[in-house]
Amino acid sequence: MDILIVDDETVIREGIQRTLLNRFPEHQVHLAANAEQAIALLRSHRIQIVLTDILMPGMTGLELMNMSRSRHPNVKWVVISAYSEFSYAQEAVRLGAKDYLLKPIGKEVLSEMIRKLGEEIAHEIELNEESELLKANRKYLQEAVFQRFAQGLDTGRIDMKPFMEQHPYFHLIMVKMESDKAVFLENFIIENVLQELIERYGKGFVTVHDSKSLLGIVTLPDAALLTTLVDELRSHLVKYLKVPFQIMSSEQINRFEAVPAEVQRMRQASTTQVYEHHASGSDRSVDVALQYIRTHYHDDLSLEKVAAIVYLNPVYFSQLFKQKIGQGFKEYVTHLRLEQAKQLLLNPKLKLADVADRIGYQDMRHFSQVFRKKYGVTPSEYRNEQTLNTV
Repeated sequence: MDILIVDDETVIREGIQRTLLNRFPEHQVHLAANAEQAIALLRSHRIQIVLTDILMPGMTGLELMNMSRSRHPNVKWVVISAYSEFSYAQEAVRLGAKDYLLKPIGKEVLSEMIRKLGEEIAHEIELNEESELLKANRKYLQEAVFQRFAQGLDTGRIDMKPFMEQHPYFHLIMVKMESDKAVFLENFIIENVLQELIERYGKGFVTVHDSKSLLGIVTLPDAALLTTLVDELRSHLVKYLKVPFQIMSSEQINRFEAVPAEVQRMRQASTTQVYEHHASGSDRSVDVALQYIRTHYHDDLSLEKVAAIVYLNPVYFSQLFKQKIGQGFKEYVTHLRLEQAKQLLLNPKLKLADVADRIGYQDMRHFSQVFRKKYGVTPSEYRNEQTLNTV
């Protein structure tokens, strides 16, 4: 039997592991310090029991449990916590936890619980193993075939009729993330949330489209439910995801052959759609960027450089900046430089080349062209006008 222990405290993890291996040397015990490691182990091993702490950095134990139920329905969950609050225990029971243990956990209590769960699992395996295995294999095959088909790749000799019969009409939902890091945990969250919503509102499944995108197919009893489903999906993802994301959906599709073209259309649409993100984090990033721009506007200032300062992808940063400021990045920097130039031009001792250099223009001719386009006069004409006005 494979047992997984999820706790951010090394002493707790290893202490439980020692107890279990001493009492049940025939079992495999895996350790995870956080939800992301736990998810990787759940996918790579046939875990049957998970003992998880509640409060951990990132995703909590209860959130991990909730997210994992649809993908790993047969896992037995046990919540371990230093907190005896009723609300935690109540939520754990609602999510299907088999037990709720308070730290420090007594060795006898832990051993007895594992023994009982082991008997329960053995009985279930005897009854359900073959049918569950066939069901799981069929599901993974279905997702893999659809993934290739949606990308316009050859599916070999696999008959697509079963897909068409199950989904004579359907919608596609694509969730695309923007991140410079691996998004393994985020993929897992999207897959589970979207799958749960699909099963709640209709029927269908979710498949990984590429490393940053997931694709769902859903047949709904009423097309109007699509808006509700997408709105609820967005609400959950804003809460759980820590990276920018987009959600795109299709109109109702009645021809399976139209899937590759529709997926391509959604991918193209994503290049112009604004990414969604936590408002507080996004606002803070733009505020930091504005402070940097106002201090360094006279330097060689590029969109890519400022985006790197606030640790955001340039495409997402550009969209976010325009959404909050009402101007594009280049337009804002140009306006800031030229307004400063107007102040410097009031000093007759400064040459035009000096003014241009001080606001970040090495090319005097380019500075003059940009200034004239913005204000309708050249820098020299502006200076002369201001001199006459002060006489």
